[in-house]
Amino acid sequence: MTVDGTPHVVVVGAGIAGLAAAFFLRDEAVRVTVLEGSPRLGGKLSASDVAGVAMDEGAEALLARRPEGIELITAVGLGNDLVPAGVTSSAIYTRGALRPLPRRQFMGVPADADELAATGVISAEGVARARDEQARPAPAAEAAVDDVSVTEYIGSRLGVEVVDRLVDPLLGGVYAGRSEDLSFRATLAPLAAATRGHATLTGAVTSLLPPPAPAAGDNGNKPTPVFVSLTTGIGALPEAVAKASGADVRTSAMVRGLKRTAAGWRLTIGSAADPEYLDADAVIVATPAAPAARLLREAASEAAGGLAEIPYASMAIVTLAFRAVDFPAQRRSGYLVPAVDGRVVKAATFSTVKWPHLAAQAPVHVVRCSVGRSGDVAILQRDDEDLAALAAAELAEAVGITAPSVARRVTRWGGGLPQYNVGHVDRVARIRAAVAAQPGLAVAGAAYDGVGIPACVATARSAVTQVTAYLAARRG
Repeated sequence: MTVDGTPHVVVVGAGIAGLAAAFFLRDEAVRVTVLEGSPRLGGKLSASDVAGVAMDEGAEALLARRPEGIELITAVGLGNDLVPAGVTSSAIYTRGALRPLPRRQFMGVPADADELAATGVISAEGVARARDEQARPAPAAEAAVDDVSVTEYIGSRLGVEVVDRLVDPLLGGVYAGRSEDLSFRATLAPLAAATRGHATLTGAVTSLLPPPAPAAGDNGNKPTPVFVSLTTGIGALPEAVAKASGADVRTSAMVRGLKRTAAGWRLTIGSAADPEYLDADAVIVATPAAPAARLLREAASEAAGGLAEIPYASMAIVTLAFRAVDFPAQRRSGYLVPAVDGRVVKAATFSTVKWPHLAAQAPVHVVRCSVGRSGDVAILQRDDEDLAALAAAELAEAVGITAPSVARRVTRWGGGLPQYNVGHVDRVARIRAAVAAQPGLAVAGAAYDGVGIPACVATARSAVTQVTAYLAARRG
């Protein structure tokens, strides 16, 4: 609550969205408290040592084309630690072989049927089906009005095989979801928008692709990196943001209640047997959807109902380290695996190839294997040793390594990724409208507009704008 004329803003959740919100409040005339229920801050961002290499346990990179993440990193003093990916080309491991992704594609949706045919990812029948798009009338702009699944929209244009073997692996790597459930509008928003101005889906993809990168040395220009990371690991970002924010950040402070009061908001912290109460003029809820729904059940019931409808998928990352001399040479950053191939590993990243600075830390080659899609309950119930052994066996089959790993780590993210299923965009609009109707309340995080770091930071900026506008209006 206001002390000496200074309003109090409480941020619930110390993931990157909550911490970014606290940071963006640093220049405002407010007092900021961040409450995190777990013993540590950072949410899905953390790092630990594997065979002498500082390896991220959650997100390892951020998209460079979105400015929000890099701007935050620079603002908190880590700009000099930014490093671009050394290699970004990936492969599809399907039908027993590593096959290249089409060079001209957007999230697996190809722009050129001839290039698609050359990859060998899709059968001859599948390529013929994709070519047939030109002969079919363009669909109505239903993607801009009535949401449909990725499979329904793209499959109707290019065939389901393109979805199963190209689009689904890429989306699965981002959302751990399934294309038959995921919203076309929410997960492929730029493409959904582009379809409204093009007769074909391949034409829409072409419109989104950047011009060819200049050759090395041309006019001294360097290609813009696709992904960037930190030499210290992305896991170092939360602590840096928390420190730079100047906020009072409390861990092991579970918020169990949120009520509107005559003067603002009251939060209940801790156990029912020994509760603590904290008063605030404004509150930003930056937690996953389920805990946000519980907190808002009384204060914003319509928003709580919408949040409760957002499902989450669990996944795990199996990190394997091999002696560098034992691992076959790799030119790609990793590979993706279609769900239709029925394998445990959905993606593998050759981390010490993708991020050359890691290779200098120890004479090992480190691979991150991603396991778990929406609905994969049985796989994730296996114990760590079994899961690591399965991942190692599939990696060996894909790349031909025969030597055993020298270190392994299994990191589990239970309920870690929100599913942007059909109807997500409209659901989020309803949630935000219901929250906006409550003065001094805002939401932020991965449940809304994107699961990557830049998208989460953008929601934090929007939430701060919302609560500071309210506080300014209240001051008159």
